[in-house]
Amino acid sequence: MHILLIGERGAGKSTLIRRLTDAWGRPVSGFITKKEAADAEGNEPVYIHPANGPRRYGADNLVGVCRFRHPTGYPEAFDRHAHLLAPPPPGGILVMDELGMMESGAKAFCAAALAALDGDADSIFALKVTDTPFLNAVRGHPKAVCLRITKENREKLFETILPLIAKGPGGGAE
Repeated sequence: MHILLIGERGAGKSTLIRRLTDAWGRPVSGFITKKEAADAEGNEPVYIHPANGPRRYGADNLVGVCRFRHPTGYPEAFDRHAHLLAPPPPGGILVMDELGMMESGAKAFCAAALAALDGDADSIFALKVTDTPFLNAVRGHPKAVCLRITKENREKLFETILPLIAKGPGGGAE
């Protein structure tokens, strides 16, 4: 099953994904992006990290920058990390947290995200509400289940989504 959480900034997409993957107790692969605090010039760097690994900050995984809420993505940097969207190991869950407009020009990365939706491995994505051809293709994928997340419904979504994907051995909630 491919679950897409669509919501505004601060709605709780990343937190809900973390809670669900912890409860499912299955191996996680994929990626997370993290925007860091602004520097003296107002630039907020955005880094990509493996979903199941340590966070490192350097030129290799710098995928964009936001300057006063205006994002600029580095397509070549996203494309270098398209391998993170490979199918998860057997029994695993693919996490994409989050897809937005910065990667729209990254052909290999976008193709890998859409290929993941074509596959059968369970996945959960966080998506920005923004309209781009890429995000519209993700949201419109026939195998995707799109769920709108808000601060008001995120607790109920946890209860709704949890049983949709089977838990692994030793998984959290019953």
